[in-house]
Amino acid sequence: MTRLSRRNFLKTSAAAGLATLPAGVGLVDPREGGPDAPGDGRRARADDPLGVRDKFPVTEELAYLNTASVGPLSIPVRDALHAYADEKMRRRNTSAGREAIAGARSRFADLFGTDEDEVAFLYATSGAENIIVSAMDWRAGDNVVVDELHFTTTFVLYRELERRAGVELRIIPPRDGVVTVDDFAAHTDSRTRLISVAWVSNRNGFRYDLPPLADLAHAHGAYLYADAIQAWGTFPTNLRDENVDFACGNGYKWLHADFGCAPFYVRREHLEWMTSDRYGHKQVAESLPGHQFRLRTNAEKLEYANPAYGPVTAMDAALEFLEGVGLDRIAGHTHALAGELHQGAAELGMQMFTPPDNPSAIVSFHHGLNPEELSGALADDGVAITFQEDGKLLRAAVGMFNNRDDVDRLLRVIGRLV
Repeated sequence: MTRLSRRNFLKTSAAAGLATLPAGVGLVDPREGGPDAPGDGRRARADDPLGVRDKFPVTEELAYLNTASVGPLSIPVRDALHAYADEKMRRRNTSAGREAIAGARSRFADLFGTDEDEVAFLYATSGAENIIVSAMDWRAGDNVVVDELHFTTTFVLYRELERRAGVELRIIPPRDGVVTVDDFAAHTDSRTRLISVAWVSNRNGFRYDLPPLADLAHAHGAYLYADAIQAWGTFPTNLRDENVDFACGNGYKWLHADFGCAPFYVRREHLEWMTSDRYGHKQVAESLPGHQFRLRTNAEKLEYANPAYGPVTAMDAALEFLEGVGLDRIAGHTHALAGELHQGAAELGMQMFTPPDNPSAIVSFHHGLNPEELSGALADDGVAITFQEDGKLLRAAVGMFNNRDDVDRLLRVIGRLV
């Protein structure tokens, strides 16, 4: 079947009152069959390529294209949280929380190519960058290099460091939604101590190739930190191969866990000098006479207090679910569908902020429409996205449970308004 111009089809169908037709009619070739869905023998279908939609009840109500904001819980994760709450209520298994910590740490290490003793569980992504900054010995005239595609917390942190320690914050503007290694090289020198990037930008989904950035940082005696909150769970990776020094991301987005458990990767060679920004009983490896203590030396030394056992339980169950689906399958599905969304939005005349052929699941564009009218139309059609820049920028995020119908529903709403 010949694919029609998405823009022409959407405009024509809207004008003819056909905007409620099932998405995908006349637009794409349906997929026949597919590989076995993970774990339970379910078959992938054209409307459910990964065979997971029935595990995400949000799909019954919404075209939920907003995982970059908050990822919905799957049924297995909800069930794990329910079981945790029941155990806590009845106090039948007081070791369940500790078992979840061990399980989540092991699963994360296996899934993302690191060792368990290089992984700490923080409460928030921002905690990692604060720990790094606190542990480093800053001198007036040092500099930190970031770019405008980063998350707000980074700018707040380094503006404060600039004020307090006389450290220069260097901010690189993007060009056509992209910041290159050459752009970073032009701002990096012998006084650069740290390069910090959002591995996948929350603003437009631009994804950095970390090894060249790591090489640049290390050539100048600096470190590379990657905010991974929009990266964990969206593609397969091996953190050792990425050569990044530090990376952290919370569980409540693409890992489909919950707020309050943020895996923090610290490359082994930095554990000796890395210190916590606060202290407590959880860091004690051995109690000595006279209220003296030997503290942990692995990444757990950054965990100063009891963890949030509920979110850790969710993380353990969520990582098990991701293992079953497969990060390679998730990336193949979501990146391809994001590419179709990018193409469809461009054909509707949207000003794309996400660069083409970008290997991530996030697509953003300036829509040029009345934000209130567009927001209302999307709500009426059950489409969930995020608006940024005072409503001028629309950000859509394609999750493992999304399908072409979800994408087409978004494009049909825009097609009625352009």
